[in-house]
Amino acid sequence: MEDAPSIYERYASDPEVTRLLSWRPHESVEQTRTFLRLLLEAREAGTVHAWIVEGRADRRLMGLLSMTIQTVRKDDFLSTEEERRYYEVSFGYHLSRSEWGRGFATEAARTIVQWALDQPEVYRIWSVCDIENHASARVLEKAGLVREGTLKRWSIHPNVSAEPRDFHCYALVK
Repeated sequence: MEDAPSIYERYASDPEVTRLLSWRPHESVEQTRTFLRLLLEAREAGTVHAWIVEGRADRRLMGLLSMTIQTVRKDDFLSTEEERRYYEVSFGYHLSRSEWGRGFATEAARTIVQWALDQPEVYRIWSVCDIENHASARVLEKAGLVREGTLKRWSIHPNVSAEPRDFHCYALVK
């Protein structure tokens, strides 16, 4: 919660950063605090894992990386309990505009991809990006993910349109 003012200032209030995200720019630090409370609640419930991205040397706040681990079950009647469960990981990120084009998103994405694939029960890691977000698509490709296809009318980016937009889906599997 102590990062709320920096998060607000560095990226959450920036219309360019939030343009292709699922939320509008924050209008106050209190709105950022509310966002963080919800994120922390999801983290404590085990549904989302999130980390602040910061500079190594100066520890400046650069952005946020989040990950969701979903349990996928095979048909119960075909397998033992141990064989029935595996996981897939989805992730996303956003960085302050001053950090764009400097390789930090790629470094963060590669780290989460490597971590996920090192887990024996994870067989798939994936992410999506708006079809207009060419920079994010490039980050996902540099992190080793492969474009699987386009998800038609997948999600809404309220800063662009009230209608669901097309997204590219990228994944890497074992």
